[in-house]
Amino acid sequence: MSRRSPRRLAGLVAALALVVTALPALAFAEGTSTAGVASGLQPSAQGPVTVGYFTQWSIYGRAFYVKNLDTSGAASNLTHINYAFANVNEDGLCFEDNFLGQGDAWADYQWPVPAELSVDGVADEWGEPLNGNFGQLLKLKEKYPHLDVNIAIGGWSWSTYFSDAALTPQSREAFVESCIDLFIKGNLPILDGGSGGTGAAAGVFDGIDLDWEWPNWPGEEGNVIRPEDKKNFTALLAEFRKQLDDYGKETGEHYGLTAFLPANPAAMDAGFEGKKIFKYLDFATVQGYDFHGTWETTTNHQSAIYEPADAPFTPDFTLDRTVQSWLDRGATRNKIVIGIPYFGRGWTGVEGGGDGLFQPAAGPAPATWEAGYEDFKVLRSLADDGFAVYRDSDAGHAWLFDGTTFWTYDDLEVIQQKTSYVRDEGLGGAMVWSLDGDDVDSTLTHAIHAGLQTP
Repeated sequence: MSRRSPRRLAGLVAALALVVTALPALAFAEGTSTAGVASGLQPSAQGPVTVGYFTQWSIYGRAFYVKNLDTSGAASNLTHINYAFANVNEDGLCFEDNFLGQGDAWADYQWPVPAELSVDGVADEWGEPLNGNFGQLLKLKEKYPHLDVNIAIGGWSWSTYFSDAALTPQSREAFVESCIDLFIKGNLPILDGGSGGTGAAAGVFDGIDLDWEWPNWPGEEGNVIRPEDKKNFTALLAEFRKQLDDYGKETGEHYGLTAFLPANPAAMDAGFEGKKIFKYLDFATVQGYDFHGTWETTTNHQSAIYEPADAPFTPDFTLDRTVQSWLDRGATRNKIVIGIPYFGRGWTGVEGGGDGLFQPAAGPAPATWEAGYEDFKVLRSLADDGFAVYRDSDAGHAWLFDGTTFWTYDDLEVIQQKTSYVRDEGLGGAMVWSLDGDDVDSTLTHAIHAGLQTP
């Protein structure tokens, strides 16, 4: 594929399927109308969507709160917030609890948010029915009525029991019922004598975002996977759509259903019935990052639009190849929402000189939270610390290099290219992982919003 053209060449996907299993496994770094899906409403009917993931754990070391979405102006430029993540237990049900690594009800709805961190400036009191992030999201929605908030279920770390939940008609019915009861109806358990209760979180969430990573394809070690996951994923979406619509008939609301989908064509074929799944989804966000990273020993891009010249792997993972691969499998074009990273991947001990791209490296670069992974808000300042900014405008990616350390990331110019790509391809919009990676002024979110508008 020419890196200057968004169109695929004949036979590309077939060729990619032959080599994709030799490439590194991709990892996740970890509806607004009562008309609904049944009437054929697409995201483009009301303009492109801008979806941001807000992470449950950002309130701790990162000190990033729901209020930041208000003070930075990000909330006015988002259409959807996906709250990450809810977990699935061994019984195949959605649940809330406080077990390290399994659930954090404290962050979700128990934590009494002080006045200075509250969206409306009013402090929570211990034991109120709805505190924590859920309570703040409800306050944010009251201030920004256009916002939809979805509960994202799963993610890289919490997809362990999805296969069990989706296995039979009975298990699917029970799983979906548990998720709707907990998050859409808002019936939260009262834990430790604190917050929760019947309807405590009603009105917080407008839909469900399924982040099963991945059906019938290896994800995190220990995940349950089965060959029948592929058909069961479709059946699970059908069950969610049915139960959400049934409840919507009672409330007069449309409850959204979205999913996060992989970039790897082999994972697409193993776990997803491409054309079938989109009839149940309001839209799907597709992985647009982690194409390369420090699980490899050679520097590379993590999120290029097109394949760079002299790429070590060819055909290579790219944003355009991901989009075209889903279209080849029957995806609905204007329901495809591209993923954009608010983080970079980095190596140190880079040899070979030059601009550092496609060079051997000693290992992951030191970083704030995880070696080899750094937020945009940190990376944008490295140009003042001896790093040069390089870019491949044809391929649509940028990187930083100081002669030793290399970071691949998306800057404002790359964002502009990607939003132009969304418009040119007639896609549904953009998604970002994750909102806490942006700077204090939400520079990237503002740029995405502006770029998605019709020029």
